[in-house]
Amino acid sequence: MAAIPREVLREVGEGEMIKAKAMVPDVSGRKQTPVRVKLKRINATQSQPYPPDGQARDWWDRLKKALGTESSAFVNASLLQLQVAAQLPCRGVSETGMNAALAMIEAAAPRDEIEAALAIQMACTHAASMSVLSRFGGGGGGERRVTALASAASRLMQVYAAQVETLRRLRHGGSQYVRVEHVHINEGGQAVIGNVKGQE
Repeated sequence: MAAIPREVLREVGEGEMIKAKAMVPDVSGRKQTPVRVKLKRINATQSQPYPPDGQARDWWDRLKKALGTESSAFVNASLLQLQVAAQLPCRGVSETGMNAALAMIEAAAPRDEIEAALAIQMACTHAASMSVLSRFGGGGGGERRVTALASAASRLMQVYAAQVETLRRLRHGGSQYVRVEHVHINEGGQAVIGNVKGQE
């Protein structure tokens, strides 16, 4: 349950009241807005991320939480990796793409850097597959182009599905136990299949 600031009146002495902010639990059931970044362009391929609301310390803490880490170096490296993945063809780094990737990563709720790295890969793979699929609408290039794009999109979506399964196995264990038994029933015999309890 997220805490939200609300203005309350607070007594400071001798009957004097002031307005103060109190953290009150949010019982409305709404999810907290995903962590976002603003980008200041440095050059054609790189931008400097900064907090959209000016609350640098709280913003950095939210980024750490979204990435399941306490390491500022990991957050910095992750933001650089996401910038590369969020580039739109012929348009440079996309702030919208960065924020969409961050929302996707935060939704995966990584618990540590390993899970965060996988969530980052998932966000990047998703962005790449959507980029390939968007090129179908451009037309031109003929059958070879369409075949190459379809193949690339298919492979990227298979990789994404494998990443989702890997994250599931990482969290819940990957082993399954299957027991196969062969039962032979001779002529005239009877068999019961299922759990059979003896008489007590």
